[in-house]
Amino acid sequence: MTAGESPRPDATTSTADLVAQAAQQISTLVRDELALAKLEMAEKGKRAGLGGGLLGGAAVLGLYGLGLLLILAVILLHLVWPLWLSVLVVMLAVFLTAGVVAAVGRRQLRSAAPPVPHDAIAGVAADVQTVKTAAHQGRQR
Repeated sequence: MTAGESPRPDATTSTADLVAQAAQQISTLVRDELALAKLEMAEKGKRAGLGGGLLGGAAVLGLYGLGLLLILAVILLHLVWPLWLSVLVVMLAVFLTAGVVAAVGRRQLRSAAPPVPHDAIAGVAADVQTVKTAAHQGRQR
């Protein structure tokens, strides 16, 4: 028997020994699944952090560009209207756009699902099914 193999029950193995082995194996299985879930969530967290940082940098650059675009809009409107009216119209357009974007963003946040370690959950479900199948086959013998 190698180090990775579990002992095979034979005719002399007692029920108590089998139950103890099963409990030990289930405990190891649960620890391994929890470690998998932890690793999976850490990896997702790293990717989310990197993506968030990149999006933050893009947002800053976008804000600078938007500011320049708004200044250009004020200057162009100033060619036709007085300066105060040009600034007022551009300001109202910006506030209206901000309100629409905020409403859409709020709706998206409310519909977002909580982060879940799907791979670990699938692994646990498969393990539970394997244990159920093994127990069912063991009862039939």
